[in-house]
Amino acid sequence: MTKTTKKQARKKREAGAGRAASAGGQSEFVTIVIADQLFGIPVLTVQDVLGPQRITRIPLAPPEVAGALNLRGRIVTVIDVRRRLGLPPREAEAGSMNVVVEYGGELYSLVIDQVGEVLSLPPEDFERNPATLSVRWREVSAGIYRLKDQLMIVLDVERLLQFRRAEAA
Repeated sequence: MTKTTKKQARKKREAGAGRAASAGGQSEFVTIVIADQLFGIPVLTVQDVLGPQRITRIPLAPPEVAGALNLRGRIVTVIDVRRRLGLPPREAEAGSMNVVVEYGGELYSLVIDQVGEVLSLPPEDFERNPATLSVRWREVSAGIYRLKDQLMIVLDVERLLQFRRAEAA
């Protein structure tokens, strides 16, 4: 592969990483934990981080939709990311948090286990999804970063929120 082709491939991967913010050539991600797995959401897609919220159930909603909540007068659809990823439900006494993202002009609250820090990572360390990654997870992942002691899966928020299409396939 030539240098120009490598650069083009790298730029394409970076764009696929969900339009992560760039600070001095670094891609920035809000880290979240779900079932002890580290995920990253591009910082520019995150609107708000909330503690546990009162969620109103929505009858006949898809299983991934946990309900809706009121955020400063706006109705926000709540997505159970554990269910979306095919993980077991959270234990009743375990706490949860919400990361609010915007997609298609609407707000969505992603229910997760915990929020970590914001990481700035070099784009050249971004890798494609490994073949061993679950098919369900590959559907919503833009790629990975191999950190010092763990793997961070970069969530593609757009694909994460397109669960109806994934169900129909």
